[in-house]
Amino acid sequence: MKTQYYTATSLDGFLATEDDSLDWLFPLGSLKDSSYPEFISKVGALAMGSATYEWMVRNAETVAAETGSPWPYMQPTWVFSSRNLPTIDGAAIRFVKGDVRTVHSEMRAAAGDMNIWVVGGGDLAGQFHDAGLLDELIVQIGSATLGKGKPLFPRRVLSPSLRLVSVHQMGAGMAELRYTVDIGRAAGVGTV
Repeated sequence: MKTQYYTATSLDGFLATEDDSLDWLFPLGSLKDSSYPEFISKVGALAMGSATYEWMVRNAETVAAETGSPWPYMQPTWVFSSRNLPTIDGAAIRFVKGDVRTVHSEMRAAAGDMNIWVVGGGDLAGQFHDAGLLDELIVQIGSATLGKGKPLFPRRVLSPSLRLVSVHQMGAGMAELRYTVDIGRAAGVGTV
């Protein structure tokens, strides 16, 4: 069982534009042609930041067109937010706030022998990293630059705590990099 940060980023390291748009990403490829189907089949619980969740709510029609449902996850999802957010009918969502360590054991129990997916954003993944709970980064890099926006992983993580284990080209527009996190070396690494 692993805690994984699986995401897509622009070539210059941004998840989304400053106004949380992902419009740059969709022309670069399809979920069906990526590692996503295999990846999600091994996920038992999700951790999601409030900006990612709000994007899902605002873009329910786009999500449904791409995945077949406005809430495409069958797994229980923990949404980290200090604000009150709208719910999505039929979704197994738990709204939480505070330290990721206090929620991680509950997520592990729900996931069983399956993985935990830190969906986003970058700061939430960084919090799991800072707590020594992040095992793997799976980053799909798109052939686009945004100039500025929401950063991929707003942390300083220096070698050798990240170990590149695979590189895979996905069509002409994306490449996937997989890194394992040496938790012993990563623990205590601060933010930038």
